[in-house]
Amino acid sequence: MYALLLLPTMLKRLETYFEFTRLGTNWRTEILAGVTTFLTMAYIVLVNPAILAAAGMPLAAVTAATCLSAGFASIMMGIVARYPIALAPGMGLNAYFAYAVCIRLHVPWQTALGAVFLSGLLFLALTAAGIRQMILRAIPHELYAAVASGIGLFIALIGFQKAGLVVADPNTLLNLGSIRNPTAALALLGLLLMVALEVRKIRGAILIGVLTITALAWAMGLAHWTPAAGGFSSLASTAFQLDIRGALNKGLLEIVFVFFFVDLFDNLGTLVAVTKRAGLIEADYSIPRLNRILFTDATATIFGSLTGTSTVTSYVESTAGVAAGGRSGVTAIVTGLLFLAAIGAAPFVSIVPPAATAPALILVGSMMLSTISEIRWREPLIAVPAFLTLVLIPFTFSIANGLGFGIISWAALHLAAGKLRRQDWLLYLLAVLFLVRFIYMGTT
Repeated sequence: MYALLLLPTMLKRLETYFEFTRLGTNWRTEILAGVTTFLTMAYIVLVNPAILAAAGMPLAAVTAATCLSAGFASIMMGIVARYPIALAPGMGLNAYFAYAVCIRLHVPWQTALGAVFLSGLLFLALTAAGIRQMILRAIPHELYAAVASGIGLFIALIGFQKAGLVVADPNTLLNLGSIRNPTAALALLGLLLMVALEVRKIRGAILIGVLTITALAWAMGLAHWTPAAGGFSSLASTAFQLDIRGALNKGLLEIVFVFFFVDLFDNLGTLVAVTKRAGLIEADYSIPRLNRILFTDATATIFGSLTGTSTVTSYVESTAGVAAGGRSGVTAIVTGLLFLAAIGAAPFVSIVPPAATAPALILVGSMMLSTISEIRWREPLIAVPAFLTLVLIPFTFSIANGLGFGIISWAALHLAAGKLRRQDWLLYLLAVLFLVRFIYMGTT
């Protein structure tokens, strides 16, 4: 009874802390916005485990880790930074983790988690030291836009492969698969359904599409389920299994840098997109409480590696919640609580076949190509480095290669054109480091 009497006072204090009056919001709006954000990004509960399972990670454990890390990070963002930004294991980085690091380089997933942990520590240290501003100023915006688009192509390629729409060919490297293949046909149907729902602005379009295609696959006898342990108990298979010493001994500093670099710019890009949509950027284009946002992002990555998932980062789907009226950290907190509630779905995630997750990858990849319009394609000094970055990420199955060629070509072309500027010293230093890396790779 006493607690009920105190409730109005507690709510009033929370409204003051989250600045409801200044932001022009209320509890109902914030809660609905949080649910909207969750519905638009809940597909990650199904897709992230499917990607990381390819690296040999236990599916149920990764599902629980995905939900736990997304819940923890989103709630922390809401409480500490007070922004309506939700976080979860990042698309693109999870594909890089599984396919480029673990499969292509034959790195055990435990060691790869150690590299993710180290990238989080690096992000945390540079945030505390203020060095991240220097890095942000050093990398041209057009290269960041090219990286985002390149990752979109990378994700889409993986989706096409999972659907059987793109297959290996000894003569042309790649070829078109047969749409008579039931998996390919269902994947195309799923893509059509998801896009149709997106056009009609149906909330949770991707998740609805995944669940619909899953039901069809089961009805057609194309899916199989092996019961597995789930919930918090399944976390024992991945929690604290990271191998930090192994990551250091194997010399994975380049991979640590890629995890760090992409997370840094993905976070900032999402941050700008969400704050612009919500009208939260100051008149001088600065972002209030920026350090708290970056601190949360770094802590989330460390937490995710400890629980057993790839890099955790901010999600641009948070703009859906902002469009629904979300303005404060309460939106992110509600999203986080829903992710925690989703942990109970862990035993059932294996019922989702590749035909259902493939169209989600393709659609998310297409959405990430929106940044391509930010590149000035008529200026060769910008267009060529951006193009190399954009195409080499999917063509070489490596974000690192795309980043490296983009930075090197940008520095080399500007140097050749006589446009060297003293303030760009850090960019040229990064170019030299990448060049040394490529030369070293060519001799091993």
